[in-house]
Amino acid sequence: MSATAHPARAVRRRLPGSLLAGSTILLFGIVLAAVPQLLAPFSPLRFDYAHLLSAPSPLHPLGTDEFGRDMLSRVIWGYAVDMQIALFATLPALLIGTVVGALAGFFGGLAETMLVQLVGVVVAFPFLVLVIAIVTVLGPGLINMYVATALVGWVFYAQLMMAEMKLQRRLDYAAAARAMGYGQVRIIFRHLLPNAITAVLIYWMTDMALAILLGSSLGYLGLGAQPPVAEWGALIAGGKNYMSTAWWMTVFPGIAIVVTGLGFSLTGDGLGTLLGVRR
Repeated sequence: MSATAHPARAVRRRLPGSLLAGSTILLFGIVLAAVPQLLAPFSPLRFDYAHLLSAPSPLHPLGTDEFGRDMLSRVIWGYAVDMQIALFATLPALLIGTVVGALAGFFGGLAETMLVQLVGVVVAFPFLVLVIAIVTVLGPGLINMYVATALVGWVFYAQLMMAEMKLQRRLDYAAAARAMGYGQVRIIFRHLLPNAITAVLIYWMTDMALAILLGSSLGYLGLGAQPPVAEWGALIAGGKNYMSTAWWMTVFPGIAIVVTGLGFSLTGDGLGTLLGVRR
């Protein structure tokens, strides 16, 4: 047996099972989201009046909806929409919160006090209620949903980053960087931030799972993706009146939501275990 095989086996042994399972689910979802037009058997908007509310069959494995549209194709195209929601509903909050939290955690004082007070105000209200209120004012649609989640969600990233930055700035390597005369911007973004951001990135994975649930909830309420876009929450809303006669219209999009959210959660949990981060 070659010596080079041992390190590979050691790496596989160290990888948590949750990370492997979660990354496999996410990879599958990313592929479906990237090329739905190649994998979906029909167009998600194709009407087939000869197969209205058709039960699962070889021609339509997940059945059809009230317009004869193939549910398998609509669920696959839903990956493109909901994976987009997972990214763009959280990325602005991640970027804004990371920068604000890093600065507040490094400088402390008034910046830290103001951030703590702002966090207290935001967490006093349920996250979903705030987002729904903002989207209601701005109007339904994915862009307005992204704006709402950015306005509310960044404070949670900032709170976490501030706590991590306060911890990192007390360590010896931070004191050594100051002793060497490095500027504050370099110390923050080149030395402290790379070591403090691990916990934030792991939280981001979990937050993307919550973003999919949020997007599906708003889609169900008519505040998210608008018809005829094939978004999982909107698909469930479209099938709620047919639960007794066409259960597949709601069950299969619901399964897609659960499985994809589970993929993000398992990946975040596995990364936390691998990197030794307590959540």
